[in-house]
Amino acid sequence: MRLRQVCINFIKWIFIGIILIFTVYPILYTLLGSFKTNWELTSGGNFFPKKWMFSNYTQAYIQSNFLKYSINSILISGTSMFIALLTSSMAGYVFARHTFPGKKIIVSAYLAMMFISLGAVSIYPVYILFHKIGLTKSFLGLAIALTGSQATNVFLTVGFVRSIPVSMDEAAYLEGCSYMKIFYKIIIPLIRPILGVIALFAFRYAWNDYLIGLIMTISNPDLMPITVAVVQLKYSMNAAAEWHIMLAGASLAIVPILVLYIFTNKQFISGLTVGAVKG
Repeated sequence: MRLRQVCINFIKWIFIGIILIFTVYPILYTLLGSFKTNWELTSGGNFFPKKWMFSNYTQAYIQSNFLKYSINSILISGTSMFIALLTSSMAGYVFARHTFPGKKIIVSAYLAMMFISLGAVSIYPVYILFHKIGLTKSFLGLAIALTGSQATNVFLTVGFVRSIPVSMDEAAYLEGCSYMKIFYKIIIPLIRPILGVIALFAFRYAWNDYLIGLIMTISNPDLMPITVAVVQLKYSMNAAAEWHIMLAGASLAIVPILVLYIFTNKQFISGLTVGAVKG
């Protein structure tokens, strides 16, 4: 039995090590590559830079207009996060507490969307729809486009709301509270852990997105998020692709979301843990 346990632990750590390598290596390669010359980066060879080119970061910051497009990303990601919190919490409350015609159909559709991903195919009809209603030239339109795929968030909220005793709703209703007041005064404070998880997921998704940000800002480049601006660094100055400058810009773009995670990781982990128990 002891030998069996040792073998199981060995296989487990091998598996964790492989996952760790595939997770950490791209980030480490990006960080180290951002300090190399373009020739050294494209020719391969040394894993560590021969000469640390800190000037790459200065060029990336200036050429990408980093401050302006970072503010764009913060506005877009913050708005998308707020919309995600509002819609997922309200939908989760309604699905968990109320019965109405067509509820089963809507819930089934939501469940189906969790297993079906249209990906880039859905971007064109979304863009056409937003163009017709005049939302392709505003931060709000881009934020709404990035707030899709809410099915997972909704069902995370449903699980939390169902864990709250219905008797609390009934007591508040007898005291004269409306359904909306029950939602804001009772439900929202009790589901804060999962709302923190949803907020971090929504902010991260909006910050890291490239394709939707690129397509939705073609007609108005001033609205570009930092991810789009960073990729454009590759051909910012010369005809040759300047990968070292782009990697430096990408490393700068990682910093805000990394800082956000550092300050919210306890709430994030506790929210997932409580969600696992309550779900």
